[in-house]
Amino acid sequence: MVSMFLNTLTPKFYVALTGTSSLISGLILIFEWWYFRKYGTSFIEQVSVSHLRPLLGGVDNSSPINSNSSNGDADSNRQNVSECKVWRNPLNLFRGAEYNRYTWVTGREPLTYYDMNLSAQDHQTFFTCDSDHLRPADAIMQKAWRERNPQARISAAHESLELEDCATASILLAEEEATTIVEAEKLFKQALKTGEGCYRRSQQLQHHGAQYEAQHRRDTNVLVYIKRRLAMCSRKLGRTREAVKMLRDLMKEFPLLSMFNIHENLLESLLELQNYADVQAVLAKYDDISLPKSATICYTAALLKARAVSDKFSPEAASRRGLSTAEMNAVEAIHRAVEFNPHVPKYLLEMKSLILPPEHILKRGDSEAIAYAFFHLQHWKRVEGALNLLHCTWEGTFRMIPYPLEKGHLFYPYPICTETADRELLPSKRRSGFNCVCVFHEVSVYPKKELPFFILFTAGLCSFTAMLALLTHQFPELMGVFAKAFLSTLFAPLNFIMEKVESILPSSLWHQLTRI
Repeated sequence: MVSMFLNTLTPKFYVALTGTSSLISGLILIFEWWYFRKYGTSFIEQVSVSHLRPLLGGVDNSSPINSNSSNGDADSNRQNVSECKVWRNPLNLFRGAEYNRYTWVTGREPLTYYDMNLSAQDHQTFFTCDSDHLRPADAIMQKAWRERNPQARISAAHESLELEDCATASILLAEEEATTIVEAEKLFKQALKTGEGCYRRSQQLQHHGAQYEAQHRRDTNVLVYIKRRLAMCSRKLGRTREAVKMLRDLMKEFPLLSMFNIHENLLESLLELQNYADVQAVLAKYDDISLPKSATICYTAALLKARAVSDKFSPEAASRRGLSTAEMNAVEAIHRAVEFNPHVPKYLLEMKSLILPPEHILKRGDSEAIAYAFFHLQHWKRVEGALNLLHCTWEGTFRMIPYPLEKGHLFYPYPICTETADRELLPSKRRSGFNCVCVFHEVSVYPKKELPFFILFTAGLCSFTAMLALLTHQFPELMGVFAKAFLSTLFAPLNFIMEKVESILPSSLWHQLTRI
C-alpha cells in the first residue's frame, strides 16, 4: 500500500513539498531572529518553558526575580558615572613584601606599567603639596614619587630620612623596600609618629591660608594612609580583632574620607572573624543607592543571605516544592551581585585560576573580580553550601537582564570599554625564552548571549529544505528517484510489519479493516 502511494507521487509534488517546507521554515527563522533581537530569548523556547513545561509537571527552578518589585529600584540605582573610572584597590598588596616576593619566586611581573603609573600619580596627589619645597626632606620626596626606577626611589627615601624624620619616606620604604610584613609594620609605626606630629601642627594652621590648608589636606591623607596600612599589617599577621578596632577608629576619626573605601577592609576583617551581625550593620550603612556599589558590597550581601539557606539548599528539592521566601531572597541577591560584576562567580567556583590582584581596579571589570575573589574566596568556602547555591543560580542572572544590554536592569548598563581598560591593568602576557609570548592571564569578558538552539535549528532546516527545493526543481526525475528510495527505506519497517500482519490475520478480517 505504501509503495503504491509512493509510486503515484510526481516530481511536481516533491518540488511543491520542499518549496513549501523551505518557505515555512524561513518565516519561522525570520520571526525567531526578530524576537531574539528584541527580547533576548527564543520564542519557541519561552513558550515551551512557560506553557508546555507546567502542563508536563515540570517546575522552573531558575527562580526569576520578581520584575515588578525590582523596577522601582532599577531606575533609582542607575547612576550616571564615568564608564571606565579606575579606583584604587582597597586591599592592595605590599610591593616589597608581596608583589616582589612573587616576582622572585616565579619570574613573572604581577603589575603592569599602566597600573604602577597610576599608583605613582596617586602618591603624588596624596603625599605632596605646593609647600614641599620649604622643607628639604619633603622636597626630596616630591622628586622621589616621580622617579620611575624603584632603587632610585628607595635611595631618595633614605636620603630624606638622613635629613630629618619624614613620614612619606618611611611609607615608601615600608611599601617597596621591606621584604616582610613585620618589617613593613615597623616602618609604618615609625611613619605614624612623624605623621601624627605633622598632622597636629598643620591642623592648627589650616585656616591661615590656602597654602596651610593644602598642607593640612596632605598631612591628613598621609595619616589616614599610614593607619590603614597598619591595620592591614595587623590583619595579615593574624591580629584580626586589633585590625577591626583600628579600622573602626579610623572611620570614626575621618568619616568623610569615603574615597579610600575603608569599609571594604573592615568587611573583610569582620568576615574573617565570622562576625556576621557586624557585617550586616556595615552593609546597612554603605549598601545605599546614593553610594557607588562594588563587588565587595554586592557579593557580601549575597553571601549573608545565602548563609541563611545554603546549608539545607537542594536543587532537586527546590524544583519539586519551589523556592521559599528566604531562598528567593538569596537567589535575588546573587542575581544582583552577578549583574553588577559577572566575572566573580568563575573565580569563586574555581572555574578560572586567580592571579595577584592589581593595585587599581575597574568597577564591574575582571580586575575587580580578581581582587574580590583573592581575598573573599575563603569566606565563601567557610559558609556551608554557599558555593553550591552560587553554582546553581548565578547563570540565571543573564535571563533577567534586558536585551540589548544597553538597557541595564538593576544597575546602569555594563560599560562596553571595560575589557580594554582591564587589559591595561592586568598582566595578560609575559615573555619567556626565544621571544615566545606565553599567556599569563586571560582577561574575562562580559558573557555574550548565545544564539538559542531553535534559531540555529530553523536556520539549518530552512537552508536544507531550500537546497532540496532547488535541486528538485533543476533535476526533478533524479530527485524523484532519490525521494522514493529514501521514503521506501524509511517505511520499510512499516511494510514489513504490515506484511506480517496480513500473513497472520484472516483475509476476510484484513479486508474489513482496510475498508474501515
